[in-house]
Formats: sequence, C-alpha cells, structure tokens
Amino acid sequence: MKSCLCIFLLFLTTSLFAQEDFLAKRYFEDGDYEKAVVFYEKLVEKDPRRTDYTEGLIACYQQLERYEDAQKFLLNALELGRPYPTLYIELGYNYTLQDSTGNANIYYDKAIAKIDENPNYGYGIGFRFQKYSLLDYAIKAYSRAMELNSKLDYNYQMARIYGEQGNIDKMYSSYLTLIREGKSSMSNVLRNFDDFVSEDAEAENNIKLKTILLQNAQKDPDVLWNQLLSWLFVQQKQYSSAFRQEKAIYKRMDGSSMQRLENLGNLALDDNDTEVAQSIFEYIIENTNDEVTKLNAQLNIIDIQLLDANEKVLNTVQKQYDELIEIHGYKSQTLQLQIAYANFLTFKRDSPEPAIEILKNSLELPLNARGTAYVKLTLGDILVFNKKFNEALIYFSQIQKKLKNDVLGQNARYKVAQTSFYKGDFDWALTQLKVLRGSTSQLIANDAMQLSLLISDNSLEDSTQTALRKYARADLLAYQNKTKEAIDELNGILLDHKGEKIEDEALLKQGELLEGIKDYAAAELNYRKIIEFYGTGILADDAYFQLGELYRNVLNDPEKAKAQYEKIIYNYQDSYYFPQARKNFRRLRGDSIN
Repeated sequence: MKSCLCIFLLFLTTSLFAQEDFLAKRYFEDGDYEKAVVFYEKLVEKDPRRTDYTEGLIACYQQLERYEDAQKFLLNALELGRPYPTLYIELGYNYTLQDSTGNANIYYDKAIAKIDENPNYGYGIGFRFQKYSLLDYAIKAYSRAMELNSKLDYNYQMARIYGEQGNIDKMYSSYLTLIREGKSSMSNVLRNFDDFVSEDAEAENNIKLKTILLQNAQKDPDVLWNQLLSWLFVQQKQYSSAFRQEKAIYKRMDGSSMQRLENLGNLALDDNDTEVAQSIFEYIIENTNDEVTKLNAQLNIIDIQLLDANEKVLNTVQKQYDELIEIHGYKSQTLQLQIAYANFLTFKRDSPEPAIEILKNSLELPLNARGTAYVKLTLGDILVFNKKFNEALIYFSQIQKKLKNDVLGQNARYKVAQTSFYKGDFDWALTQLKVLRGSTSQLIANDAMQLSLLISDNSLEDSTQTALRKYARADLLAYQNKTKEAIDELNGILLDHKGEKIEDEALLKQGELLEGIKDYAAAELNYRKIIEFYGTGILADDAYFQLGELYRNVLNDPEKAKAQYEKIIYNYQDSYYFPQARKNFRRLRGDSIN
C-alpha cells in the first residue's frame, strides 16, 4: 500500500512539474512575461542546474525590466561552485540593457578569460556572444580557443560572423580555408556565398571573390579553384568564362565525366545563350566516348538549330536525324532519340503518321515502367495533334493507372483533361482537373486550376458552351502549330462574344500567340486590354506577368517591366507568378539574388 502511495505521489509531482514547464514556455512564447516569470521561479527553485530554466527566468526579468532581480540572481549563481562561464555573459548583457557599457565589458572579458582555463569553453562562450550580436567578442572567443587547442576548429562560425560584420574578404578566406582543408563541403559553403554574390559581375562582393579565387589559383594549381570560379561565372551568367574553367577541370581530373559540362550546356541553353551552349555541346561530342552522352549533346544541338528554323534548316535537321537513326537504330538505351525524332516529324514537319509508327515500334523494346510512360506520353501527344483523341486517351489513361502517385501519372491525367477539352467533353475534363488541383507539381496544379476555371466560368454563363467550344478549337489549332488559324479563331470569339467571360481568356491566349509570330505591339495591346477591362479578374496577374516578360526579354524596357512585376508583388501575393515576379523585379533593381 505504501509503495503504491509513493508511486502515485511521484507521478503527481512529475505531472505538476511537467505542467509548470509547459506553462512557463507557453506564456513566454505568448509574451506574457508576468505569468511566465512565476513558473520559471518555481522551476529554478526545484532544479537550479537546468540552464533552460535559468535562461528563461533571466529573459523574463529582462523583458519586465527587472534588471536588479536578474543581477541578484546571476551574482548568486556565479558564487556557486564552478559556474558555467556563459553566466558572465548574461550578467554583462544585463548591464548592456541598462546602458552600463563599462560594467558589461568587465564581465564579457571575464567570460573570455575562462577560455584560458579550459579551451573547450570556446564554443559555448562564442555562441552566446553571437546570440546577443556581440560579434567582436564572439571572434575573440573562437580565436582564443583555437590558439590554445589546435584541434578545435571554429572557422565556420567565424566565417559566418565575418559575413554578418560585412568583413567580406575575411569571410571568403575563412570559407575557402574550410573547403581546402576538407572541413566543409563545397555545396555548404556556396549556399553561404549565395547571400553575398549577385548576377552583376561588377558588384564589389563579386570582384572580391573573383580576386581571392584567382590569387589562390596562382599559388596552388588545385582544380578546386577552377570549380569555384566556374560557379561564380555561372552566377554572373558568364557562361563562356565558366566553359573555359570547365574545360580545364575536365582535362585535369582523371576519369572525370562530362556531367559538369552537360549541366553547364543546359544552363546556357535555358538562359538563351545558344552560342555558348552550342560550343559546349560540340566540345562534348568531340571529347566523349560515351554513346548516350554524345547522342544527348547532338540532340541538344538540333534543338538549338530548331529555335528559329526555316525550310532549309528543317531539311538539314531531317538528314541529321536520319543519320543518327542509322547509327543507333531503335533501342531502349537511346529512347530519347526516337522521342525527339517523333516530335520533330510531328510538330516541325507536320508528319504525325511516321512518328506514330516510330513510337509504337519503340513500345516493343524492353522498357521499364517510366520508359514506357515517356513513350506513351509522347505518342498520346502526337495522336492528339492528329485528332485521334480516343486513342490518345487510352495511352494517357494507361500511364495514369500505372504511375498513379508519380508526377508522370499526374501529367498523364492532365493530358486526359486537356484532350477531353479539345473533344468538347467538358464535364469529364472537369472531373479530372478537380483531382489535379492538389498535384504535387505546382505547375500541373496551376495549369489544372486555370483550365478548370476556364471551363466552369464559361459553362455557367453560356449553357450551350458555344464560345467555349470555339476557344477549344483555337487552343487545338495552337497546339498543332497552326498559329495564324488559331489567332483568327480567337478573333471570332472577340467579335462575336464581346463582354462575355471568355473575352479575357481569348485576349491572353491570342497575346501569347502574337508573341510567337513576333507581333509584339499587338500582344502588348492584348495584355493591356485585360488589365484595363478585367483588372479584377482571375487573369489580371497573368497579364501583368506576360507584359513584364515582354518588356524585359523582348522590348528591352526594364523600367516598364519592373512596374508590371511590382503590381504582382503588391497586389497578387497568392499568384503562381509571385515568386518569379519578385525574383525578376529584384534582378532588374540590381539586388543580390539567392
């Protein structure tokens, strides 16, 4: 009976203690320091060696400006046997809060002196100084600890402090020492450099880093410096300079692959630096012995040729594809060739039938689930182009069922909805789109939302869905690269359905198509009409973003571009375009972009 009573009392005591702990922290987080201090005083009395309780109590006293109570508590704690040195910092900071700098420095110096007794105190003391933004003292603490014990390494902490102090040269040097000595990964250091390096090659921080890297490269012929210089040039979008570094890396590293060069080529291509991208891919072709790597580079060069292709270029590319097919044949290892060739025949040569045959033959190859899905997605796209909607739906549905929770499966479901939309089966399209609103891919989710709203909004207003069917026809024509016919179809909507909900959708789609045929003035007018007449509609942010991109990328009017992005930043924080608009705005303003 006595043992049961003891267990009960122990359980009750533990439960009350845990409750006091919870309430103390909860009140403190809520900013109710009057209530928090009551519980922290009880907790400290019960367990005076718990540092989180003592720190909580001190913080409460300071928030309530009960500095004398904090001072009395800290002095008593320091009189106890072997107090931890951070208590000196707490007492010093208590004086700092009272503007008593002289007294504060006395206790800060006492904390530093404790490192001489035990260098292992260096980290805790340095960290506490950092907590209170006493950065010079933090540097002293870390430096002194390392002087006394060479095995200790606080260079990473010191590098971060130098960055906070604006001592960029020392920061760079400290981080680079860490990489050189193998005490920090390059990726970790580069993440920290991101906060200081911008796209502007003439920015002071960029110049400082480049200078330090070049100086190190002259003293020490380590490939590390080439890698870091390449990274810097990529941040500055100087892909040609990065290419020079990557060639040096490739030549000097035994057994190195072409992966870094492939990545650089793709970056340059994505950033429309096609001249450098082509040079990189040509270099890969000349220097690799790997069949797939060489083929990928050849396909990338074909993509560059097709960016602004005339009939002569198309004929040349046709021959190149024929030669590649003759070399590689049809096999699962070079599936990308069959897919690229099929897309070329369909979307550039308007010859879907041979493309369909190529892909159906490819399905006979020994492929894994994802390889099969890629072929079927491409095949479905080409069947849609050829208006064989039902057959396309079969392939899309097969992928959707096979890879249900995969992004490929979600993409296939979206294509089911899109194909149903082209067919005029709007109800089934909506059914698929509702599922996709929660897609793990933000792009798919956004596209699904846009198409869903297009269908639902224009079905309510027009029960016959006449305008919506016209829009679907125009959208299909655009998909088939029949741009002028699509523009004409949209003109019909704008004339016959003026003032209806479909008008802003037609203006946006037509604006995008007008950009495709380089009628930029007409595209600009369309976007401005959406802003003027549908400024409170769901496509206003689309129009602002498209207009911003037009001014930034084509019309070379950065001030006007900034104005469009600014509208999205301040008025459309929930927009899909918000992150990119903010990034573009900051880039145009000259900010550092992480």
